[in-house]
Amino acid sequence: MKAAAYDYARPLACDEAIALVAPTGGMGKFVSGSQSLGPMMNLRLAQPEMLVDLRGIAALRACRTEGEAVELGACITHAEIEDGKLETGTRGLMEYVAQGIAYRAVRNRGTLGGSLAHADPAADWINTMCALNAQYLVRGPTGARVIESGEWMAGAFTTALEPDEILTGVRFTRLSPTARWSYYKFNRKPGEFAEAIAVFIDDAARGVCRAVIGAIDAPPYAIDDARGLLHDADPRTSCFDAHLEAAGIEAGSYEHEVHRVALVRAAGIIRNQNGNAP
Repeated sequence: MKAAAYDYARPLACDEAIALVAPTGGMGKFVSGSQSLGPMMNLRLAQPEMLVDLRGIAALRACRTEGEAVELGACITHAEIEDGKLETGTRGLMEYVAQGIAYRAVRNRGTLGGSLAHADPAADWINTMCALNAQYLVRGPTGARVIESGEWMAGAFTTALEPDEILTGVRFTRLSPTARWSYYKFNRKPGEFAEAIAVFIDDAARGVCRAVIGAIDAPPYAIDDARGLLHDADPRTSCFDAHLEAAGIEAGSYEHEVHRVALVRAAGIIRNQNGNAP
């Protein structure tokens, strides 16, 4: 099956892109990599009347640092992060995550912002940005605004982004030189979406010890103080189960078991690092 007919535009500035979508009454869509929207259109699950391609906007491909803050443009591709073509300030975390996203053909075109705006709970970037406590930078008809990490995702495939707004990038604090991290994803074969994700960031210099339980039927579940999980080497204790159940995962279910494994193994990776990131 092929997509229904639609108009197409490739503007060179955010304001121009916003002006193109505003009159469509919600029937216009911003696209970057189109790795999620494209298949949905081919199956007629989505039938926008206009696509506004953001890849021609140079500002959305920028990587900027100011002090300890890192700002990454929404149209940076997964492959550019994987190949180390920009400084993410995450001591290898984002590079590691990028190499596990789908397949190289997808990573060549798929973008950071496209994945975050799509907001699939099982996608990698939505969980990584939660662990980094990132801010989402948005621009719309009334100007720019910032959405905090915990407010970005309202549910599966649902964000705080308005139909006529563009996610221009994300901003987070770079990890300190002694920070440790771990990222554990369970999927049955490479390229598949995850059945369970667990992320840890232990950055003592910044007073941060944060964990995320991801790939659940809800926004990522953030554990702002994960020190108990890192200090508890026995996965049979209730410490792990308490967080899993707080994340809405039913005790005794298959989902509970795979998420428990992911969380325990991610915590174990941190404990075995001896002060160094993987």
